[in-house]
Order: sequence, then structure tokens, then C-alpha cells
Amino acid sequence: MTSHQTTQTMKPATAAKKLGVYLEATPAEFQEGVVSRTELNALQADPPQWLQELRRNGPHPRPVVAAKLGISISGLARGGVTAPLTTEQIDALKQESPEWLQQERATQAEVRKEAARIKEKKAARDEQTG
Repeated sequence: MTSHQTTQTMKPATAAKKLGVYLEATPAEFQEGVVSRTELNALQADPPQWLQELRRNGPHPRPVVAAKLGISISGLARGGVTAPLTTEQIDALKQESPEWLQQERATQAEVRKEAARIKEKKAARDEQTG
């Protein structure tokens, strides 16, 4: 019996998500094809001009927008941001610093603080038992 090594492929949406870019802003040939694991690795290792441009200027998908603003994806929705944003729009939002963004950043800071507290508590407990 011989084993065949099949090439792993993924849908363009999955590849775009892994690359951190907004699918609809990618070139048509990327959107219409399938992406192999090897092609994905090549895109990550040596991004073509279109990928560099998308990563730099956007439009960015919600996870990237949320990260750049320092809030959660849910916080984006609560703030009424449902469309992808460009880097310029994200910078403008940071400059404006609307009340909802300040509130979401504070919420995110509390979440991070609580996560750190729980992690420390668990580490102390593990130290006592281990």
C-alpha cells in the first residue's frame, strides 16, 4: 500500500482570514481560486505588493480593526462599526476618540486586568500544590 500525499487547500476566505486581510479587497484571482498550504506559506513569507498594501492601508477586517483600536470585536459592534475600515479611518477614529471608543477601551483594559489576576491566582495555586 502506498500513501498519497494530497495537497491541503483552503477557500479564499480562510486564506484571507489567516493573512489578516479583507477578502473583498484582494485581487480577483485570489478570491476565485483555492489556496494551498504551500501558497499560503509563500504569501506569508514573501508577501506580494497587493498583500503588503492591504496590510498597510486596508480596508481591514473586523478582527484587525478591533486590535488596532484596542477593543474587542463585540465592542466594534456596540460602537456601530460594522464595515471594514482603512488605516486612515482607524487613525481618524483614534483622533476623534468618541465616548463609545473610550468606554470600550476601558472595558478591554478591565478584561485584561482580570485575566492577568486569574492567571496569577492559578499560578500561585499550582505552585502550592506542585
